[in-house]
Amino acid sequence: MALAGLLIAFWPPAVARGDEQTGEQIYRELCVACHGPRGEGVAEGYPEPFTAGRSLVELTRLIADTMPSGAAEKCSGANAEKVAAYLHDTLLAGGDRATSPRVELSRLTVGQYRHAVAELLAGLRGSARWDERRGLMASYNAIDDKGDGKQILERLDPQVQFDFGSSSPLPDQINPKVFAISWSGSVRAPQTAEYEFIVRSENSFRLYLNNRVQPLVDGWIKSGDTKEFRATIHLLGGRAYPLTLHFTKAGQGVRKTDAPDAPIPPASIQLAWKLPGRLEETIPSEYLSPVETPETLVVAESFPPDDRSTGFERGTTVSPEWERATTGAAIEVAEYVRGRLKDFAAVPELNAEHAPQIREFCVRFVERALRRPITAEQRSLYVDAPFGSTPDVETGVERVVLMALKSPRFLYRDLGDADAFRTASRLSFVLWNAPPDLELLAAAADGRLATPQEVAAQAERMMTDGRFEAKLREFLLHWMKLDQPRSLTKDAAAFPDFDAAVEADLRTSLEMFLAEVIRGQPADFRQLLLADSLYLNGRLARIYGVDLPADAPFRKVTMNAADWAGLLSHPYLMASFADNTASSPIRRGVFVTRGVLGRTLLPPPDAFTPLPPDLHPDLTTRERVSLQTDAAACRSCHALINPLGFALERYDAIGRLRSEDNRRPVDASGSYQPRTGGEARFTGARELATYLAASDETQAAFVEKMFYYAVQQPIRAFGPQVPDELRQRFVEQGHDMRKLMAQIAALAALSTADVPTANSEAKEP
Repeated sequence: MALAGLLIAFWPPAVARGDEQTGEQIYRELCVACHGPRGEGVAEGYPEPFTAGRSLVELTRLIADTMPSGAAEKCSGANAEKVAAYLHDTLLAGGDRATSPRVELSRLTVGQYRHAVAELLAGLRGSARWDERRGLMASYNAIDDKGDGKQILERLDPQVQFDFGSSSPLPDQINPKVFAISWSGSVRAPQTAEYEFIVRSENSFRLYLNNRVQPLVDGWIKSGDTKEFRATIHLLGGRAYPLTLHFTKAGQGVRKTDAPDAPIPPASIQLAWKLPGRLEETIPSEYLSPVETPETLVVAESFPPDDRSTGFERGTTVSPEWERATTGAAIEVAEYVRGRLKDFAAVPELNAEHAPQIREFCVRFVERALRRPITAEQRSLYVDAPFGSTPDVETGVERVVLMALKSPRFLYRDLGDADAFRTASRLSFVLWNAPPDLELLAAAADGRLATPQEVAAQAERMMTDGRFEAKLREFLLHWMKLDQPRSLTKDAAAFPDFDAAVEADLRTSLEMFLAEVIRGQPADFRQLLLADSLYLNGRLARIYGVDLPADAPFRKVTMNAADWAGLLSHPYLMASFADNTASSPIRRGVFVTRGVLGRTLLPPPDAFTPLPPDLHPDLTTRERVSLQTDAAACRSCHALINPLGFALERYDAIGRLRSEDNRRPVDASGSYQPRTGGEARFTGARELATYLAASDETQAAFVEKMFYYAVQQPIRAFGPQVPDELRQRFVEQGHDMRKLMAQIAALAALSTADVPTANSEAKEP
């Protein structure tokens, strides 16, 4: 307690006792040793700074029940009220912390690094725009006795899932014994993940994905009866990748020289994939396009994980491991560029004759890497110097790539002049988690990013890109605490029908619902809470009480609005925030408290293990939770958590609607005390959702969480008025999540808030 003693020694002593003491004086006497003079935290006591979030009533209750630690009786009654008022009106009045937040210097996160490299190289190749057509372009070819092919039909196929049997695609024009089909276009990845691609066919095929030379899946020469082939590839969410699938029955059908009555072997082909946490499926048409996009380099170098102490990835730590990873990644990119240099530089040969064109390619590479035009001095440093003593142009190009990708101006998002190019960079990283595309850089060069209207116009354009939808989807999963892999393990005896297939179907159902809301006009946040529909297939319908055929594919089903309320009743969310045998009002209440209402909760004082049902076999889940959290040390938080979680008690551990718990009627009544005072009461998910959808606290919390996730900076660093202004605009524009993200991006892009000058003095390599 040496530090605490020193703080008290230099702090003016209290001059009054008893009823005459002020809240500040009581705080100095009883609290400063652990919390510090300004609530900044003390390493030997409570290292975390004070944070706002509790109402005056809740703060008073917390202090009276728990403070000082181990001697709560010293600060109760009127004294607790005085200290609470002092904290609420003075130390916490300025925002989240006693110290003013600021914009921090941030490096690229791992995801941003990979997107930055992908965008850099795609821009140098020239990009193809993903249009409104869905599916792959198919070329159907007849094959003659000499083995020569002739195109009979070209059409757009929504998916690749065909069973021709012993016939052909066009029986009147194509011989069923021998024919070939090629599908070409692009596939867009909805999320950043490892994808498993599956091709099923008894015939010959080759699947090329993001590589036009080396097939990802090669079934051209086969032996035995194998019909299924798989391969895994890492893809970045929101980006499109070139795809070609060649299929042929030639060599496997019956030739003219064979017996005329010989049976014709069957022909079939299916192109499927498997996303993490989902069942495999034929690739849906919404992720396919006939537009052939350029190849994209997805950096394979292994990076250390980003800091997630705030709940989302931030690039605020620089370690030796991260430095080594950026070097390894730069070498990987340099080797990739060298191997395709003629293509990138658009030259027929790599020799001295074409050195000027190759150097101009290097200038374009450096400008794309630094996200702005380069000066003559920078050209000398990044391009001319690396070529100065190289034995050949390929080595010179490799050195240029390494110089550019190890530059702080590439690795740190906000370095550089406060000009239109920094505006472009901020805008694109917020909306796409990626650097500016060519169109946005052109707008910066032409001076078309100087006003809010011009920035808004670019944001509107960028919102049509798949990367925007991918980022908004990723944010919503983060907001729901479902962005990290999880397993919904349930007791097999209690829930025999709940298996891995059902879990995967529930995840699919949730993501289909999110996609529907995100693509809505408007993308109304309130629908996440108020929708009365659920996406179900035959397997889920049987478990969740809906009449559908056993083999029914996913479809949107309207549920009883009194029982269902968007995410708050979605079986995947309810099963995620539940135990393996019983519902969990605590987990569900914490989600609503922290995630939806944005309230701050202290960690439990001790390791918390729910009371098992068999320990109190006569109690309902609600009664067991009330019993376990009745202690004074628990009440300060659980008085907030429990009543919110109790409102969701009509859903069991797998999210199935129920009316009884332990053979007794479910009590789904709940309540909430908002920061402004008073009390809201509700029964069931629908009434709770209706309250939350109209709550100022819900709106403010959602705005701030989206801001932190998108910008990766404190919202109040951009101005103390920003949270209220964004919330008001959010409400005025119909709670449109897409518009909110665009406004956040525009605000961050045009902000004059800067990283500290001292941190901006990063040197060139």
